[in-house]
Amino acid sequence: MAFDGIVIANIVYDMSRLLTGGRIYKIYQPETDELLLIIKNHKETYRLLLSASAGLPLVYFTGKNKSNPMTAPNFCMLLRKHITNGRITGVCQPGMDRIIEISIEHLNELGDVCGKRLIVELMGKHSNIIFADDKGMIIDSIKHISHQISSVREVLPGREYVTPPDQGKIPLDQLNTDWMERVLLKKPSSVQKAIYSSIRGISPLVAGEVACRAGIDTDAPVSSLTEDDQTGLYGELVRLSGQVDDHSFRPNIIYRGKEPVDFSSIELTMFQDLEAKSFATISEVLETFYSEKELVARIRQKGAYLRRIVQNALERTARKYDLQRKQLKDTDKREKYRIYGELLHTYGYSAGPGDRKLTCVNYYDNKEITIPLDPQLTAMENANKYFDRYNKLKRTWEALTTLVEETSAQLKHLESISNALEIARDENDLQMIKEELVECHYMKRHGQKKGRSLGKSKPFHYISSDGFHMYVGKNNFQNDELTFKFANGKDMWFHAKKMAGSHVIVKLETADELPDRTYEEAARLAAYYSKGKNAPKVEIDYTERRNLKKPPHAMPGFVIYHTNYSMSIEPDISGIREL
Repeated sequence: MAFDGIVIANIVYDMSRLLTGGRIYKIYQPETDELLLIIKNHKETYRLLLSASAGLPLVYFTGKNKSNPMTAPNFCMLLRKHITNGRITGVCQPGMDRIIEISIEHLNELGDVCGKRLIVELMGKHSNIIFADDKGMIIDSIKHISHQISSVREVLPGREYVTPPDQGKIPLDQLNTDWMERVLLKKPSSVQKAIYSSIRGISPLVAGEVACRAGIDTDAPVSSLTEDDQTGLYGELVRLSGQVDDHSFRPNIIYRGKEPVDFSSIELTMFQDLEAKSFATISEVLETFYSEKELVARIRQKGAYLRRIVQNALERTARKYDLQRKQLKDTDKREKYRIYGELLHTYGYSAGPGDRKLTCVNYYDNKEITIPLDPQLTAMENANKYFDRYNKLKRTWEALTTLVEETSAQLKHLESISNALEIARDENDLQMIKEELVECHYMKRHGQKKGRSLGKSKPFHYISSDGFHMYVGKNNFQNDELTFKFANGKDMWFHAKKMAGSHVIVKLETADELPDRTYEEAARLAAYYSKGKNAPKVEIDYTERRNLKKPPHAMPGFVIYHTNYSMSIEPDISGIREL
């Protein structure tokens, strides 16, 4: 997530176009480190959010309202006193740094025109919003920084405003070949690190993109660059500088499926396998990216409790399964005891009192066999003892065979629930998974109404390149619903072979056969929404829906089939359009 100098240059360009000449209508401080300015210009009203949050410093235009405290904080009251109805005369970004300066003109108590500056520093935990006069003296700031907090510079009322230290970096627009040879190419680091540690306003993301455009490995050491590599790298840096100077911004968000991964104001060619979505303004990008990121984080947080339940059940069931299989293996010697008993019935007459063994011919394979004997028992008593062991192990084997099958099915079911939690996108999806856990007795119901929320949570819906509708179940309830209620007999069904995953249904509608490309896209969906998502290739079974059966009392999502085709395919869904 690169809120770097280039993104800020994009924001400053938008602010300069929309706000210069406008008047500050209202000022709010919804959070201790956040301002909301309402600005009117050209018969339009703009809402500008300024956040100096240590965790997420941002500046962007927003259309959303925020709740405000009943009593305005002192900093907000000071700004209202000085710059309410003030006119914005300019917006700038000094030296491509992560700083935005808003110049404001207003009338003082005597009616004289005065100049003020609202300076927003967007520097992680050192972020701040500073109010200064036109001579550079600090009037106040949203965060007070004394010498006890920072030995580099103080930010206090009455002090002169000093820009943060530049850490020896050069602004992007001041690049030249001499500096390139003296500084950047002398760095004892990777190409990516050398770029972002030498040039102001460039983040690791953009540094990686510049290297990618130049055809250079981002992790390659600077010392390994050939002369052609150096020329190509310098050319890409100059081209990037020209894009910023010309305001040729292309705000976009990179998505992996529906999850936002990163954003930028320039085109990111380094993410070839991911989807890029373009936006009209960088403010739309920031508002969309962080709201969607927050949604993903919130869903993961709310699903954490369910994950713990499923993980604990998985570990417990896996231990039980291993123990049962070990016990089942121990019953393999039951047949040996049965043969011992039968042979003793046949040849026991030849065993004398006190014998510890009997050697005879095993008539099952015509090989000689030695049978251990208890010298205190007769041959017939030894035979009955072996039959008793055989019958006990046989009963154990019969019981364990059933138990192992049940535990194996339970383990597969829990793995499918774990997979459903990984692809859940909203609270309705989580509610369906929770309902399944309750119905299958993995957790207790605590007062909530019974219901699967089938009408609220919808399966994923994609359309193939050939126009066929493809549906992907998000959980086991949806898998059953899709396969046995929604799909027709001739519709095609896809599923990852012998692993937890979603059911994928392709509707044939009026067609008699699917094109090869649609088969492949449906298989890619089945691979992507399975436990094999991170594997190079996944084997997919596919068949007509009418070939599927659900055994009585089977777990949700479980089906059997005996007629199918298979294919191995990469779990890559880039290029498949989701509706």
